[in-house]
Amino acid sequence: MATPTPVASQDRHENRSTGAWSGWIAFASTMMFILGCFHAIAGLVGIFDEDYYQVGESGLVVSVDYTTWGWTHLILGILVACAGGALLRGAMWARIVAIVLAVASSIANLVFMPAYPLWSLIMITVNVLVIYAVTAHGDRRSLEGY
Repeated sequence: MATPTPVASQDRHENRSTGAWSGWIAFASTMMFILGCFHAIAGLVGIFDEDYYQVGESGLVVSVDYTTWGWTHLILGILVACAGGALLRGAMWARIVAIVLAVASSIANLVFMPAYPLWSLIMITVNVLVIYAVTAHGDRRSLEGY
């Protein structure tokens, strides 16, 4: 019986860590696509139905009308969804953009919280998961040479 060599064992370990990395990145990109769609929905509601939100414009952290918030959410949603697609393709720049957009999305939802608190909390939570997935499970393939 041949015993496995340390090299074969090491190769299996590297494949497993690369698989875990790609799983987290797939998760993050899927969540970013969903976040983008959610932002777009909130944006379209703000643009077309200003009376949907119960809090008046003066009750928001930043006192602007809901049409402005709608456009902000719509544009942010498109950017987040596109960055999620680029992240799924494995672009290194997309990891940086994903983190920046997840932080921007969290801040936008924090400011928007008085208008729709549960929605904002869910969005912030998903953004934190995206940031964790992208940062904690970074590109393991760049470490193969070490």
